[in-house]
Amino acid sequence: MTDNPASRKARQRAFLGVERSARGLRWVPRLGAAGENRALAMAQSHGMSELVARVLAGRDVPVAEAAAFLDPTLRQLMPDPFTLTDCEAAVTRLVEAIRRGEKVAIFGDYDVDGACSSALVYKFLRAFDAEAEIYIPDRIFEGYGPNPQAIGALIDGGAKLIVTVDCGSTSHESLAVARERGIDVVVIDHHQIGVDLPECAALVNPNREDDLSGQGHLCAAGVVFLVLVAALRALRQAGDMRAGRVDLLAWLDIVALATVCDVVPLKGLNRAYVVKGLVVARALSNPGLAALFKRAGLAGPVTPYHFGFLIGPRINAGGRIGDAALGSRLLTVDEPEEAEAIAERLDQLNRERQAIEAAMLEEAEADAIAEFGTGEGVGVIVTAREGWHPGIVGLLASRLKDRFARPAFAIAFDANGKGTGSGRSISGFDLGRMVRAAVEEGLLVKGGGHAMAAGLTVRRERLSALRAFFEERARDAVEALTADAELKIDGALNASGATLDLIDRLEAAGPYGSGHPQPIFALPDHKLRDARVIGVGGHVKVTLESAEGAHLDGIAFRAADKPLGEALLAARGRRLSVAGTLSGDYFQGRRRVQIRIIDASRPV
Repeated sequence: MTDNPASRKARQRAFLGVERSARGLRWVPRLGAAGENRALAMAQSHGMSELVARVLAGRDVPVAEAAAFLDPTLRQLMPDPFTLTDCEAAVTRLVEAIRRGEKVAIFGDYDVDGACSSALVYKFLRAFDAEAEIYIPDRIFEGYGPNPQAIGALIDGGAKLIVTVDCGSTSHESLAVARERGIDVVVIDHHQIGVDLPECAALVNPNREDDLSGQGHLCAAGVVFLVLVAALRALRQAGDMRAGRVDLLAWLDIVALATVCDVVPLKGLNRAYVVKGLVVARALSNPGLAALFKRAGLAGPVTPYHFGFLIGPRINAGGRIGDAALGSRLLTVDEPEEAEAIAERLDQLNRERQAIEAAMLEEAEADAIAEFGTGEGVGVIVTAREGWHPGIVGLLASRLKDRFARPAFAIAFDANGKGTGSGRSISGFDLGRMVRAAVEEGLLVKGGGHAMAAGLTVRRERLSALRAFFEERARDAVEALTADAELKIDGALNASGATLDLIDRLEAAGPYGSGHPQPIFALPDHKLRDARVIGVGGHVKVTLESAEGAHLDGIAFRAADKPLGEALLAARGRRLSVAGTLSGDYFQGRRRVQIRIIDASRPV
């Protein structure tokens, strides 16, 4: 990609003059003139620090809403649950099941959101003495969502009501089995769906086309929480004394975990879920979460990072390569001994998953490089092999997306030619819509998802046609999104300015995540005192030194064999400008500042 001087004049000036970094990105200031003015007005009108104001302004927070943004409350942000289409019908059926003492089967997805959603419904029903069981399908043998065999087995086991969570919105055939046998199904989901809905007692999904609640950004656990709020209200109004046993706010750690791990935008109600959920999580009152945090080596207070990178992968490991129900079971147990046993098993499965992923990733990257080169001029990266573990393909897709800066799919074929695939997208490209279009074209057995992630099932003989369809649909849009890829920088710092006080001020504008990205700072013209590869993941650890002699440790995760890692290792002993996010990590009981490096450039 060459830089056109004529077009450069019409663009924002490059930050620190970096037109093309180690990752091929152009650095630009996040705040333009309008943003600078908004930050100033925010600082003056609300009395907040200039840095916090700049962070909020850079994320399009209106001046009038800044104070509320920093202190999101459920009271202000939670809608009346009945604004969700079918929520009232769902609540009526749940309350009816509790009053009748019916057995309820909870059918959940095998990821973190599914585990959390299942656990919330289970804990609620058990608080009212209802008989409940959780069923999580096997990712490999059953695939995503309800299947007729499992639905039939749950009914044979005595279920009088089935509640599907984080799935079910498109399960026409499976829900028809329940209907034919006279069993009601309540669907609580958040995935994108069209106008053709399955027949059921209630389908609560804020992404229904006839839903006007404005809560389409919630994960499934966030939707479940709203349904349970309404159900608890109904039971209290009915005089059920058992309602006093339930403190839904004490379960917000589970909702926050799902919200972070499902990478939904941290806006509106989602922010309140995470902010308040972190407070609950830090008390370690859930025995399962406490045991898993201990097993994962938690140091310091719980943060979204810990949810996303310590807890989420371990819960997911059960669904990927082990017992899919382990995660939901962990979140519902009361006995510390049982919680510790499950946490140990999940930790072991996660280590096994890491080993399998490393071997598969080596193959996937080799295949992708052989077919797509650097990825330039390509719309979608699609890799496929027989013998890959179907539970790992989502992780492969994520790694390929990061490496090639393109939407990516990884597909695992079995010996019968059935391919189970998963895709991850780049910001601005709706992957779920493209996959649904492929279903409509008859190229897929099934498929669906949302903007940033999707799953599919494809026959081997349709793979070439699917690749061509994806490429035709995506090439122009992806080229436009990546033609002048930029890294937005919030500001420049010296190593001496990266202090714990700065971290504390930045945290006041958090938590950060999807839709509210962590501030990125550039450290210009620092000497790399040290740069070396550490860990099995190929991380690159560095020590930066400013001209005044101040030192700052940094790390670039999984970068050793990528352009960023190569640039860092080659600059050992020389000067380099780096960009990344700051964190206050705990090491041997002490808190210290570290920069997580995401890009680098030779000083201009």
